[in-house]
Amino acid sequence: MDAFTAGILQRIEKTEADLDRARAAGDDFLAEVEQAELEDLQRLATEHGVRVGAVSNA
Repeated sequence: MDAFTAGILQRIEKTEADLDRARAAGDDFLAEVEQAELEDLQRLATEHGVRVGAVSNA
């Protein structure tokens, strides 16, 4: 696995965890921000051929 793939997968995992925490805390604004970040990361991964299905659950 190259550095880009490892990095993007790590960022997706972290963002998913941050999104879960924001939702659990009832912070709707932060949840929206994290959701947008997650969508951007997933788009970027897809554009570069990185499979995120096994990582992403959002």
